Amino acid sequence: MATQAKLDYECSKEEWQARLDLAVCYRIFDLLGWTESIYNHISVAVPGEEGAFLINPFGLLYEEVTASNLVKIDVEGNNIGGSPYMVNKAGFTQHAHFHKHLGERANAICHVHTTATMAVCSHKDGLLPTNFYACNFQDQVGYHDFEGVTVRAEEGDRLIENLGDKSILLLRNHGPVVMDKTIQGMFLKMWALQRACEIQVATLSMGNPHLVPQEVVDVHQRDLSVMQSQGGAGVFDFEAWKRKATRIDDSWQQ
Repeated sequence: MATQAKLDYECSKEEWQARLDLAVCYRIFDLLGWTESIYNHISVAVPGEEGAFLINPFGLLYEEVTASNLVKIDVEGNNIGGSPYMVNKAGFTQHAHFHKHLGERANAICHVHTTATMAVCSHKDGLLPTNFYACNFQDQVGYHDFEGVTVRAEEGDRLIENLGDKSILLLRNHGPVVMDKTIQGMFLKMWALQRACEIQVATLSMGNPHLVPQEVVDVHQRDLSVMQSQGGAGVFDFEAWKRKATRIDDSWQQ
């Protein structure tokens, strides 16, 4: 059952839509098994409010997140929405730095600890071109060495540096950070990355993987844009999973 929290201010239509999108995104992640108890985080920038973003209330399961109980904070860590909830320090440190310095390319961000993605992050070679989905990301992923729990602000600069111009950062021995201009695009990247990692783990367990040659990867990535244009960069995927989440429990809309 969702935990209620009433907004104590009149938010814009754009912010409320962002809240709805983020709340159902948490429910979708929960349905897909991309949760880690009360930990990990997904955030989205508040439209029209520079430096403000929404993130999950620390202490709630993803299945308890609703549009109204999301926490609105600024990149300095101030609770600017009057929420009674606190936020995860590690989540704030990481997401705030990306939202502050990357602009719209990081409008939507997620960080997960799924078994498959953590396993690939812990492999010395990282993500390998062993399968269709992995080819989506070849040479489009940054890596950041593990420095412990991400609670120190000064690590943020190194996160940005190691991300470079990419939209996925694999935190070695830890887990991935995935971002996009839209929450739908972020979701599709995360879904494909999860599948890539699941298949890599299964493939390497058998030994003797057949890696896709770089020239084939290049063709794959070139042609992938044709498929993506059909689905509006994750819009069809996101809407389909939204319908499923709503059929199961529509309290995310509260």
